[in-house]
Amino acid sequence: MNEKEILELVKKGDMSVETALHALKTKPFKDIDFAKIDFHRKLRTGTSEVIYGAGKTYKQIIEIIKTMLDNNQNSILITRLDEDSAREIKKIYDIKYYENAKIAIYGEIEKPSGLGKIIVATGGTSDIPVAEEAALTAEFLGNDVLRLYDVGVAGLHRLLAHIDELADASVVIAIAGMEGALASVIGGLVDAPVIAVPTSVGYGAAFGGVAALLSMLNSCASGVSVVNIDNGFGAAYMANMINHMEAK
Repeated sequence: MNEKEILELVKKGDMSVETALHALKTKPFKDIDFAKIDFHRKLRTGTSEVIYGAGKTYKQIIEIIKTMLDNNQNSILITRLDEDSAREIKKIYDIKYYENAKIAIYGEIEKPSGLGKIIVATGGTSDIPVAEEAALTAEFLGNDVLRLYDVGVAGLHRLLAHIDELADASVVIAIAGMEGALASVIGGLVDAPVIAVPTSVGYGAAFGGVAALLSMLNSCASGVSVVNIDNGFGAAYMANMINHMEAK
């Protein structure tokens, strides 16, 4: 039973205030020894808790999924999940695993409910794993997503061929390694917020994405914000919040 259902029961007179208060006090999280599962996160932030798969055993993830399902979280996103763990989890739960993005989804993806379209653009094909983490996260959270891959500054005509789609975007996630110039270029073309994601793609002087990070932080285009290296999830989460502001 979620918080709204509890309050509806109180309104109808089918639950006492004292019982409802106890339920709300005890509901915020459940301690399962190695994790404390937060059930009030959607109420506070608009988005249910997401499982970060890296560093967790598949047995721990299975137990977390069970706890979420037992508490009526029926759609679950798992990020940074390796293929071996996904294979073991599939024996218990019917997850859909996206190998390139290292993302698994249990349950249904929300229907798009945001203001408009989120565009996920990459400088090159090598940036696609991070881009897919962003795109799938944004879709899971209820957004219409358009992917524009391999439209980097080495061939600007490839990006400009999509100028109409870019002009109509509510948010653009610009994902690039090397020198990370894509975010600045897009920032100078659109009136939507641009969320830049540096990737750890590039030769030695790229320093594992640090060069792209610093370039994006120093963008001369206004309206560009930056998340951490390879953080497609974080970019999508922020884009989702922006794309749902009017609904809020």
